[in-house]
Amino acid sequence: QVQLVESGGGLVQTGGSLRLSCAASGRTFSFFYMGWFRQAPGKEREFVADINWSSTSTSYADTVRGRFTISRDNARNTVYLYMNSLKPEDTAVYYCSSKVGPNTPYIYWGQGTQVTVSS
Repeated sequence: QVQLVESGGGLVQTGGSLRLSCAASGRTFSFFYMGWFRQAPGKEREFVADINWSSTSTSYADTVRGRFTISRDNARNTVYLYMNSLKPEDTAVYYCSSKVGPNTPYIYWGQGTQVTVSS
């Protein structure tokens, strides 16, 4: 079992930046792929970014590539999402999630943190 707690959301103006954090506890954090997803009002949850165990592989949704950066600190059991050049369409609840391998489903989820970008 893995518990995930997101933090760092808030209200920011267009063009601003935020850093989201996801603190993990329970099973060994370094065994898991970690990902960020988001869900805007009235829309389905969508993939944002993920990172492998050793931080040697990352992937991003086309909508955030070049603006967002995912990273992890296995010593702190934490994954981060650095969000730059934020746009109103980035407004959503952001969720942290984990899975055991690249071709497995995400199985553990946090409660989410709200990000609101004002125009």
